[in-house]
Amino acid sequence: MATLAARQTVALSRLSSSRTSVQAASLVHRRGLAGAADHHGPPKVNCWQDPMSPSKWKEEHFVIVSLSGWGLLFFGGYKLFTGGKGKNQEDLDL
Repeated sequence: MATLAARQTVALSRLSSSRTSVQAASLVHRRGLAGAADHHGPPKVNCWQDPMSPSKWKEEHFVIVSLSGWGLLFFGGYKLFTGGKGKNQEDLDL
């Protein structure tokens, strides 16, 4: 029983020392290389604020505009080569 009390007092004295607080501060997690807060280069803008400079756009806006453009290009080509005709009521009556 005495050894248990002695261990508790030693542990308590270790917790109250200033060295332990320095060690505890070193264990605090820091986000050293999480790049969201560090800006390198010019700031990025929305695509509608500077529509003629895609290099200044935010990455997600560039992706959306690029995929939309490719979709329109493929759909336009499809309509061009198929004659742009859909199924009309006249075609169904024949």
